[in-house]
Amino acid sequence: MTVSTADLWDERGPELNSIALNFGDFGAKDSFSGPARTVRCFEDNALAKSTLSQPGDGAVLIIDGGGSIGTALMGDMIAELAVSNGWAGVVINGAVRDRVALSSMGLGIKALASNPRKSSKTGAGELDVTVEIGGATIRPGAMVFADPDGVVVEK
Repeated sequence: MTVSTADLWDERGPELNSIALNFGDFGAKDSFSGPARTVRCFEDNALAKSTLSQPGDGAVLIIDGGGSIGTALMGDMIAELAVSNGWAGVVINGAVRDRVALSSMGLGIKALASNPRKSSKTGAGELDVTVEIGGATIRPGAMVFADPDGVVVEK
């Protein structure tokens, strides 16, 4: 990604949604972009793991964890799957764990917080559905742009 989200907003604001959440950067890449894939899950990361185990082809996985920071939806092992399978980044409306390991991985990771507690692994959730996070509607296939200023998504 060569253009900043602020510049992109100035150029295309009416065509974009801005996710109004205070994400932290947890991966080695603080800027990334790609088409959205989406997962909706709550304190259960099995669906996110299985999705990131598939070829990403430069996509960004948006994980709507309902804003819960009670359990981590991604740690170092799942992030390694994302790197190995060619994902550009992951945006998590929830928590991560293994912060030190994540910080050295060639992946963009934005999340609300860190929590060492594991999530459940029942597979509950929905894949490739439209989600709403921080006042922004994100549909599968919409372009996602992320940098230290935040995350914007095509409407």
